[in-house]
Amino acid sequence: MIYRVRHHTCYRYQQPVVLCYNTAHMLPRSTPLQTCLSSQIQVHPRPAYGRRHEDYFGNTVYYFSIEESHDALEIEVVSDLQALDAARGPNLDFGVTCEQARQWLLAGRDHQTLLAREFLCDTAMVPCLDALRAYAESCFAPQRPLLSAVRDLTEKIFEEFIFDPEFSSVATPLSDVLAHRRGVCQDFAHLAIGCLRALGFPARYMSGYIETLPPPGQVKLVGADASHAWFAVYSPGEGWFEFDPTNNQLAGQQHITCAWGRDYADVPPLTGVIFGGGGDQTLTVEVDVMRLDRL
Repeated sequence: MIYRVRHHTCYRYQQPVVLCYNTAHMLPRSTPLQTCLSSQIQVHPRPAYGRRHEDYFGNTVYYFSIEESHDALEIEVVSDLQALDAARGPNLDFGVTCEQARQWLLAGRDHQTLLAREFLCDTAMVPCLDALRAYAESCFAPQRPLLSAVRDLTEKIFEEFIFDPEFSSVATPLSDVLAHRRGVCQDFAHLAIGCLRALGFPARYMSGYIETLPPPGQVKLVGADASHAWFAVYSPGEGWFEFDPTNNQLAGQQHITCAWGRDYADVPPLTGVIFGGGGDQTLTVEVDVMRLDRL
């Protein structure tokens, strides 16, 4: 499957901004499940300086500065990708058990396991809470296959939490999400990651897009797709596997990865510093994920 992804972001300021420095995680990366064929970024006003580079996690990052007065900032990224069908994934009821995974993570010296241990650590947005361990531990019996247990945790979050865009922001503590049983895809990804780390399993935050299909017979709306978040868990000897608790499924062909990190703070779509702008600003974001017959 070939996709074209268009991500358009626009900030409008109450007063002119005289200088800004920004970092964008909007350029999709190549992974075992997708190949980024091309990616173009346009910024208005034109940056005085801009460059691409890889961050610590191997994500493609675009850094830019605008050094002229402006009352609006527009960023548009258009990327073409080839996605592989991940629906025919492994049988989750076989493989490394929870107990075997914990032992391997403690004793393993292979390169991939050593790198994965980094995703066991607490972060500001995903602290290791006893409440998270208590919430998830019934899914993770010692002799149960790890991936089967993660599938059940994904389903548990999907069934017991309410998708509520009005409840949370990027600053909402994970403890509040757990207490109120509501949030958005970012919160559910953080929740699953926190549960897994509390139980001793490495997990990372996945940032990207998901294709949304219209009901049969209806035309897809421009801008109807969205930025999305899910998580990946590391199973020693088997690799990383991606799950989407917002939609209760393994991440598949319709999931397009931009970046991954320890939590949202490592890979926000856009972050930066502005000088000026006044107290208020408005933000509009449009994302389109389009299937192409060919390039």
